[in-house]
Amino acid sequence: MPNTSQTQDLISFLRRLRAVRTFRPDPVPEAALNDILEVARWSGSAMNRQPWQIVVITDDAVRQALGQLEGYVKHVAGAPLGMVLAMEGEGDANAYDEGRLSERIMLAAAAHGVGACIGWFAGPAQDEAKRVLAVPAGYHVRTVLSLGYPTEEAQQPHSKPGEARKPLSEIVHTNRFGE
Repeated sequence: MPNTSQTQDLISFLRRLRAVRTFRPDPVPEAALNDILEVARWSGSAMNRQPWQIVVITDDAVRQALGQLEGYVKHVAGAPLGMVLAMEGEGDANAYDEGRLSERIMLAAAAHGVGACIGWFAGPAQDEAKRVLAVPAGYHVRTVLSLGYPTEEAQQPHSKPGEARKPLSEIVHTNRFGE
């Protein structure tokens, strides 16, 4: 069982996770990438189906092409590394697992000091991303993650301490909404 100090260190680590959208050009080391992918491999999924394939994008031209598509994806063009999640089936059937996997990838990256941002392809861009990445039929593509070391600017807080999140009293309810 972790001691109080270890627990607080872990809680602090989890609270510090933030989206990073601008990156230095330094590559993500192979050891860090392997750790990130191992954490992804061990991420939970409904009925342990593991309904994903992860496309690791190291080619700058591919990241540039994906960054031009419709949706919230521009940040992948400026990252030294990208990942696209190809989920089995069509539509939203695996959206919950997709979210769990994305957050785990971001946390594993942060453990190495690597910043990350999650984005998504919108509408027809999902099919175009599948084409660019040669993702076969039977998979749904929506989520892209950008990974890399944050720029100095990206490491600066965007709001004053204590103002970045709503207070618990505004978001937590006991037994019934509004109570």
